[in-house]
Amino acid sequence: MSAQKIVSLLPAATEIVCALGLEASLVGRSHECDYPESIKHLPICSEANFSNGLSSADIDVKVKEILADALSVYTVKREVIKELSPDVVITQAQCEVCAVSLTEVEQALENYLDKQAQIISLQPNSLNDIFNDIKAVAKALNVEDTSERLLEDLNERVDIIRHKLKFMENKPTVACVEWLEPMMISGNWIPELVSIAGGTPILAQAGKHSPYVSWDNIRENDPEIILLMPCGFSIERTMREINILLEQPGFADLKAVKSNRIYIADGNQYFNRPGPRVVDSVEILAEIIHPKQFAFGYEGTGWIKFAL
Repeated sequence: MSAQKIVSLLPAATEIVCALGLEASLVGRSHECDYPESIKHLPICSEANFSNGLSSADIDVKVKEILADALSVYTVKREVIKELSPDVVITQAQCEVCAVSLTEVEQALENYLDKQAQIISLQPNSLNDIFNDIKAVAKALNVEDTSERLLEDLNERVDIIRHKLKFMENKPTVACVEWLEPMMISGNWIPELVSIAGGTPILAQAGKHSPYVSWDNIRENDPEIILLMPCGFSIERTMREINILLEQPGFADLKAVKSNRIYIADGNQYFNRPGPRVVDSVEILAEIIHPKQFAFGYEGTGWIKFAL
């Protein structure tokens, strides 16, 4: 087993490290790392440069202001990391709004640590990229055998869903909402997960960043299913802003509303995290899109049907 000291600045990376059996090697985490529960005692090595409790619209404005001034959305706590003296620091280059970026980590730690730490940066855009990131982290931490077993299990779970839906002709259109105000539709790996789970993703392309959309875009496409999964939001947090959706013109006329197929998922714990639980996300989608075929047990915790 690796004896390397690891700092993870990304919730998905923390989950990868733990799934690879190296939780004991973690010495520090980001302010957003909260799974598994057993890592919450670790020192926090980053912080957001905006306050908690802002609305979706206020968060969007604040983040854009910060980025427009060429500042960072997050601060790396250099002193904490220096004291922890890690051998490996894991971060991401996917989204400067989602977590501490590679550039920020490099700038914060350059010539600062007492030893040269290896920086691993993850940048997945697809399910295969996520699985390859797991392999890359495992290789860097010398636990490749463990990653093979983990990936075998994850692929098997995905294959069960694919197999069961092999001859399914009904593939309802699904709008996965990643942000409420302004409205965004989930891109990157999410359209691919929707397809695997037997749906037809709309308004976003697999492997491409999440686009901003207008409400008119959604009305014109008239999805059969609407799934809210705002980035970083729990189900309860999303419920606090549900009126943004309910008050849109023509909302009651949508197919998804008429057939009572509006759902809210825990975007923070599942869909927004490109780690091992991305497969949980596929299972959640399968339960929502094809409830007669699948019942994995996530309803009530991972997702709820919104009572109109």
